[in-house]
Amino acid sequence: MLQLNSSARLEMNMPLLEWLPLLLDGTIITIQVALLSAIVSLLLAIAAGLGSISRYVFVRGFAKGYVEIFRACSLLVLLFWVYFALPFLDIELSKLMAAVLAIGLNVGAYGAEIVRSTIAAVSKGQHEAGIALNLSGNKRMVRIILPQAAARMIPPFGNLMIELLKSTSLVYFITLSDLTFEAMILRNNYYIWTPHIFGLLLLIYFVLSSFISVTARLLERKLTVWR
Repeated sequence: MLQLNSSARLEMNMPLLEWLPLLLDGTIITIQVALLSAIVSLLLAIAAGLGSISRYVFVRGFAKGYVEIFRACSLLVLLFWVYFALPFLDIELSKLMAAVLAIGLNVGAYGAEIVRSTIAAVSKGQHEAGIALNLSGNKRMVRIILPQAAARMIPPFGNLMIELLKSTSLVYFITLSDLTFEAMILRNNYYIWTPHIFGLLLLIYFVLSSFISVTARLLERKLTVWR
């Protein structure tokens, strides 16, 4: 009993600077995964969102199929499938790329619905004005519809990016050394510090989410002014 108390006191005296760098390294990986996944998801969202309103039946069907399939998939199961199942098809990805692909595919499907719905929300009068100006369908979309829809997309996309950031914690299950993975390693090694470690983990995610929220608000203001 005395030996256990001595061990506990030793761990309580463990300097913060000895394990804080591990959380910082994990934060960098989390930011990297979030940024790359955001790029993939935004590209897929735009492509699938525009594809779902295409005049071509094949394109519409493909886009809607992608949205329905990947919105219905569990992100964790998709992550496991990409990382563990694709190698059986001779497609082997690194942990980072598997995480980016799985998160990008899943979040992109939700983003596609944001793109589609915001474009549909633009009034028909704007379409008619473009026709009156003798603009082609593509020019109407690029010059009139998309600039107005973009301002409406920012708030829901901001929320979606926050959800994307939080979903990066699932990469812990494929042992990618992100923020959550490093926190769990520290918890297992210094269990006395558990409240401190997870408290700091919550704080870091809060700061990152707040940065996304503030950035989204600034973009919304800029696009609203330009509209």
